[in-house]
Amino acid sequence: MREQLQQEFLAHYGHEHLFTYFSPGRVNLIGEHIDYNGGLVMPCAVTLGTYLLIAPNNDGVFRFKSMNFKETAEIALGSSNAKKEEFWFNYPTGVIEHFNNDGKILHGLDMLYYGNIPIASGLSSSASIEVVTAFALNDLFGCGYTKLELVKLAKWVENSYIGLHSGIMDQFSVAFGEKNKALMLNCDTLEYQAVNSNLGEYLLAIINTNKPRKLAESKYNERVQECATALAALKTELDINYLCDIDTETFNKYKHLITDEVILNRATHVVEENDRVKLAAKALSNNNLAEFGRLMYASHNSLSTLYEVSGKELDTIVNFCKPNKDVAGARMTGAGFGGCAIALVKKDSFAKFSEEVAEYYIKEIGYAPSIYSSLIGNGVGLLKEVVAVYA
Repeated sequence: MREQLQQEFLAHYGHEHLFTYFSPGRVNLIGEHIDYNGGLVMPCAVTLGTYLLIAPNNDGVFRFKSMNFKETAEIALGSSNAKKEEFWFNYPTGVIEHFNNDGKILHGLDMLYYGNIPIASGLSSSASIEVVTAFALNDLFGCGYTKLELVKLAKWVENSYIGLHSGIMDQFSVAFGEKNKALMLNCDTLEYQAVNSNLGEYLLAIINTNKPRKLAESKYNERVQECATALAALKTELDINYLCDIDTETFNKYKHLITDEVILNRATHVVEENDRVKLAAKALSNNNLAEFGRLMYASHNSLSTLYEVSGKELDTIVNFCKPNKDVAGARMTGAGFGGCAIALVKKDSFAKFSEEVAEYYIKEIGYAPSIYSSLIGNGVGLLKEVVAVYA
């Protein structure tokens, strides 16, 4: 693929590139819908991601081309650029806008992007583009941002420039990811622990339902409000700021304060899921993939029955995995209502698994899923290093 990218860059821009950067996508291994409740998440970087080939130009412009989208763009150096409709290049343009707002000195660049992350699947393709652009500009022009500042910069692009309300987990994961390690992250404080996660004979199978995620945003906001209602009820007797400030044992002593059954179900998922993240960290650290798999299934069941953010498509994939001896565990990942499921599948059985889960899914749902394999990879970085042209 690297050679094909090089040829594409040369054909489009008429000269060779000098640098290649890569930023991964991410999956959340466990800990779903608890980031806005003060809890812990456990994402990891995957080995799918976004490649960025760059070379300087003397024309005073930034040029953008992607091998995934037909639209190209060119913006003048130092100009202010507002978001343009829903084009992919809004993500790198937003990054440049932030650098300009901070008074950073940039020079013209020719840029070619290629991503092998499935788009709109919940694997953070947008965060991958944002972070690889920010990292590359910071690296090339010596702008002095720390990696954490780049993460916050990329989140600003997502929230303020693009206009999507999302947390910081995606950008953090693709920036700080480490090979064979999951990140147990507190999204509120940004404190994190890198958890040893050697998958051994297993790999991560990522199964995209290919279902349009039309309900995700409205239902997401609804769940946020339901959790706020549960918290208000508990605060009549408990001094807490978030649902995840208490563990399951404490919650069970005070859950009678929540009188609405639906609200109680939402809070139960949140508190128990937060405890599952802690147990999952111990299981992974001890190379106990059987226990981690059990926690994955428990997480999915809770998301499906208590939090009600799964759906027939995701449930179909997980139900296929449960009796399969080559699968250690499976669950939905991301906001739900479509998107992806993940499964721990034995490496030597992945081809068979892919064929069989696709056949089962088509029979139950009526159309095919998309299936990818991944390991736990590193975060953003420079792949091809040459003598720096700017310092």
